[in-house]
Amino acid sequence: MPEQTKYPTEGSGSDRSCKPGAGLYLVATPIGNTGDMTLRALELLRGADLIVCEDTRVTAKLLNRFNIRTPMLPYHEHNAIQMRPRLLARLAEGAALALVSDAGTPLVSDPGYKLVLAVIEAGVAVTALPGANAVLTALQLSGLPPDRFLFCGFLPVKAVARRAAIEAVASVPATLICYESAQRLAALLGDLAAVLGPRPAAVARELTKLFEEVRRGTLPELAAHYEAAGPPKGEVVVVVGPPAATEAAALDSEGLDGALRRALAETSLKDAVAAVARLSGRPRRDVYARALALVGATAPEARSGSDDVDGDDG
Repeated sequence: MPEQTKYPTEGSGSDRSCKPGAGLYLVATPIGNTGDMTLRALELLRGADLIVCEDTRVTAKLLNRFNIRTPMLPYHEHNAIQMRPRLLARLAEGAALALVSDAGTPLVSDPGYKLVLAVIEAGVAVTALPGANAVLTALQLSGLPPDRFLFCGFLPVKAVARRAAIEAVASVPATLICYESAQRLAALLGDLAAVLGPRPAAVARELTKLFEEVRRGTLPELAAHYEAAGPPKGEVVVVVGPPAATEAAALDSEGLDGALRRALAETSLKDAVAAVARLSGRPRRDVYARALALVGATAPEARSGSDDVDGDDG
């Protein structure tokens, strides 16, 4: 018999004395504009026994704005192991707990996932109260295809690891979305441009706030702008368009050999292999082996690229 999901039951909006049912509630909070707080979320936060949050100082500002006096308890990556048993014990006693992040939807680039998993495994009721989300808001405003997208979170800080992460998703036929700090934005855009080429992209910052801005252009254009202008203010979301449909179609119809021949006619063996590997999603070493078969293993440029086919380009 399939597993049945249990959901907490909330009290009606007209009966303030009716508390939420026992369980864990994932409550979205505003990403900037406090007017985006939903009526359902406000009622739940008022009626819950405890609000579990990343930073009590941040959440206190939101609660004070709406005159909510529910007790808070911090839950973050540094205390999660110690706090989870306490929270599970409260839930087992029949408490209604609200989980919030500092801003936006819980579990999206915050430490709530393991708590939710533990609650589910314990057979305790859990549900979500949807609301603001920076990923979807940036996607809406980007002007890029919204029908299929991949959220990559924060990419690695170090350049080599960051480029490797970009390589891993380069051939995904979807719009890519990631978070980044303002200080590292120019470096991220530079690496995206180096790996993905002149794809269309958008940088969204200060979403829903007074100085909301969405800057659109190709990756090289955006990288050059922020390199010259310096770090922008506010939280940043980067949205990158999918691989060009014409390139993907050409690879599908003509196969790996056709793509390699076109690339080899325009650039070195090493660069051709890198480009076709990104486009096809195939391991670079497999593409390199096929390229050698096409040009001949004794060709000078084949020998020159053999030592670093799997290496980092920058």
